Amino acid sequence: MTQLQYTEVFDKRGQSYHRAMRRFPAARAEEFRQAIRRAGLVPGMRVADVPAGGGYLRGFLPRGCTWHGHEPSAGFSLHGDDTRSSAGATLVPLPWPSDDMDAAISIAGVHHTTDKPALFAELRRVTGPGGRFVLSDVDSGSPQAYFLDGFVDAHNGTGHRGLYLDETTERELADSGWQPISSELVRFHWVFGDRDELAAFCRDLFGLRDVAAGDIIEAIKNQLGIDDLDGGRVGMRWALRTITAA
Repeated sequence: MTQLQYTEVFDKRGQSYHRAMRRFPAARAEEFRQAIRRAGLVPGMRVADVPAGGGYLRGFLPRGCTWHGHEPSAGFSLHGDDTRSSAGATLVPLPWPSDDMDAAISIAGVHHTTDKPALFAELRRVTGPGGRFVLSDVDSGSPQAYFLDGFVDAHNGTGHRGLYLDETTERELADSGWQPISSELVRFHWVFGDRDELAAFCRDLFGLRDVAAGDIIEAIKNQLGIDDLDGGRVGMRWALRTITAA
């Protein structure tokens, strides 16, 4: 299938994605926390979250920080939760004055965005001097990219052709006014009580259709890996390229 833009994807399957995140709110905790750690947050900071989806990052921010989400897809507003500042707006320009934010975080959303430099430049504009931007998304050529553009593409209603982070991303950040500090491939787990929960989460998160739970688990096991964790839990292996810039 052809590459779809962020709003095209999530206007269609934002509700399903949100259902997965609300049913299993702690499943991706490691993913959110690894990005937050690199943002250097302290109490009193204003944190921009773009694109914000259903506002999931907010629940993991350190106490005393203020979450400010910008979400361009109306698909995330249909469930009625008051978790976004601007659902249904365009991705850029961002809705805040210059230097209004102390830090910015973007997790797993920009691989559906063709004009990343425009977003990077807007995040630079709204983030004050000394503020960090943490960009965390799927790495080009990774098992996660092949899983999304293969199995997920074949079994969801919108298809999946991601524009992932690659060797050009740091240059795009620099051209947009950011100074990259570090670039790391961060590995972690999505954590569930059992394999049934894992299959249910992925079915809704990725909008999978007409595929049995056993086939979802088999694809994840073969392409990504599943580990048995303490307490009888299971962990789906996942990884993101996390770039920190200032």
